[in-house]
Amino acid sequence: ADRTRNRRAPLFDSVAPVAETPPYREIKTMCAPVDRPVRDGLDARLPGFDLVTRGIADLALGVLTVESLLVSIGAPRLRALGVAVPTSFDDAETRLFAMLTQQYADGAHSRYNALVRRLVSFERAAACVR
Repeated sequence: ADRTRNRRAPLFDSVAPVAETPPYREIKTMCAPVDRPVRDGLDARLPGFDLVTRGIADLALGVLTVESLLVSIGAPRLRALGVAVPTSFDDAETRLFAMLTQQYADGAHSRYNALVRRLVSFERAAACVR
């Protein structure tokens, strides 16, 4: 049997037009439609999915948590992506940092940045799959 027939084409061809060179072609490949497990109207495989869904649930209950404050920070962009976000907390950035300072002391800044990076990863991936 011919084994080359079932092989995938290489991700990048050796000679390609500028619009097809990395990262453009890679992004196009990442955004290709595939069957996705969906929970709460969101792709459960998105990075940071757990944080965002917990944050949305906490916001709906009016509970002040790390996750609800994180979702409050990203609420405008999440809503623009079609995610149903309940009423957000005001001054979420400052409140989140204060909460992390109580829990992690000197490590609060690193933890804050890590959480925001996960939120941004979720937002970018959600924009890609929509």
